[in-house]
Amino acid sequence: MAHWTRAKRIAAMIAIAVFAGTILVINGCSKRSDFAGFEQEQSQLEQIANEGVPVQIDCTPTPARLERGKYIVENVAHCFMCHSEVDWKAPGAQPIAGKKGAGQKWVEPVLPFLYVPNITPDKETGAGTWTDEMFARAIREGIGHDGRRLFPLMPYMQFRNMSDQDLASVIAYIRSIPAVRNKVPTTQLPDEVKAMLPPPQPLTTRVAAPDRSNPVKRGEYLVTIGNCAACHTPMGPKGEPLAGLEFGGGFVLDGPWGKVASKNLTQDASGISYFDENLFIQTIRTGAVKARKLNSVMPWGYFRNMTDDDLKAIYAYLRTLKPVHHEVDNTEPPTQCRICGGMHGSGDRN
Repeated sequence: MAHWTRAKRIAAMIAIAVFAGTILVINGCSKRSDFAGFEQEQSQLEQIANEGVPVQIDCTPTPARLERGKYIVENVAHCFMCHSEVDWKAPGAQPIAGKKGAGQKWVEPVLPFLYVPNITPDKETGAGTWTDEMFARAIREGIGHDGRRLFPLMPYMQFRNMSDQDLASVIAYIRSIPAVRNKVPTTQLPDEVKAMLPPPQPLTTRVAAPDRSNPVKRGEYLVTIGNCAACHTPMGPKGEPLAGLEFGGGFVLDGPWGKVASKNLTQDASGISYFDENLFIQTIRTGAVKARKLNSVMPWGYFRNMTDDDLKAIYAYLRTLKPVHHEVDNTEPPTQCRICGGMHGSGDRN
């Protein structure tokens, strides 16, 4: 039973990565004066793309690109939540001082083979010798710097929708963080796990810069890069995302943060229909729905630093999701759910 549970969990991790990667998004970054220089570069690239000229990814660390890269890495994509040792007991689950980007053994015991690499610019134990192409393929194609297939806990199926310029900004920023000497073992995937990985999907064309003028499309892009579907969609007995329950919550996360089921994010009465824009922003900023605190495995400690415009765009997109009736309440004891088949609070009310 323990072996089957572990295999099922691994299948779930892979299936949800593949599922969330099917949400193809090419629209929607923040449009704020904070990123004026970056937006000018985006507009120029859009014009070039419209003329049919392929664009080479340029990772030159301009001030605008470094600012944009920091915004994506530390907030939207919350990269350091996985690529650092994290203080799970502190609100917001931030990296331990001096460990930012330095990698770790993955914290969930169900994945004992998994190590998250050191991506700081250290040349002996980190990514200091990686080329821009190595970074790009790891982020958007799931191919490691040494040619290995990456386990899709690294959300490359979602990041493949990241625009070329956002990708360039991410790479430029990661190269700018302090180097940390921290040797992390290389992940060796078991053969049965390798056989379950999604097939390689090389990117052979440029990924266009998003249209930031449409709040819903911008929100969809941010939700994809933020990997929200991966936690907020329940899994079936074989690890498959349950059709019709997209963003319906109930996916149980068990680790040093405790055991908690994700929230239904749809506009059904069992979801967040009672949220207005102000409550949504307040929840992300404070990590609490009024008096009820969010578990830190929900990366509000990273999302809280996103701009108002981006949080409004995310809220606008979530309001377009198909309503899903799925009661999930972590204040109640876990019970069997007849809808998703899992064990979570208020499961017996479904």
